[in-house]
Amino acid sequence: MKTFPSPAEPLSDRHQEALERFIVLWGDMAAQWGINRTMAQIHALLFASARPLDTDEIMARLGVSRGNANVNLRSLVDWRLARRTQRPGSRKDFYTAEGDVWRITTTIIEERQRREIQPVHRALNAVASDLRQADAPTEEEGRFAARIEDLVSSVELFDAFSTAVLPLLLHRRVGAIRRIMRFANRLRRAGRAATPAGDGAP
Repeated sequence: MKTFPSPAEPLSDRHQEALERFIVLWGDMAAQWGINRTMAQIHALLFASARPLDTDEIMARLGVSRGNANVNLRSLVDWRLARRTQRPGSRKDFYTAEGDVWRITTTIIEERQRREIQPVHRALNAVASDLRQADAPTEEEGRFAARIEDLVSSVELFDAFSTAVLPLLLHRRVGAIRRIMRFANRLRRAGRAATPAGDGAP
């Protein structure tokens, strides 16, 4: 990854090294968010910057093409993870990242629900429904439909859990979130303890 300190704000070697490590780590996390690496790295650069950056500077500091930068900046704006701003006397677009980590987390969950979880839920439901409503469905088709319906139920549970947690994240209910995590960890430990040895437990 090619990065350059801004001439207006020269960075110390230590700061530059920390910035590069942060950008790489943020990009590596991209798969967990459901977004691509370049989009995550641009977001990391904007998040770490004390001032808005234009496309040319983003291209230079990350070593990406103009087309790649423009596509991913539009996606960041669509995801509400970045904002487009103007600077007096300049015709360029400048970009700044959402700086509230709670809003970033909430936005990522909301967008993944809207773009990934909910469409998959609808598509799975449609497949199972088509099998159930077919003329004279076979026994094998019925079993397949039941398996798909099990998947639908698991997707619904994940969607419901995410929806329930979103207000806690948005309102920074740290205590409530930690209680949920402790409860989930207790359930996980209890489940592992109840699984017989050699029964495929992780």
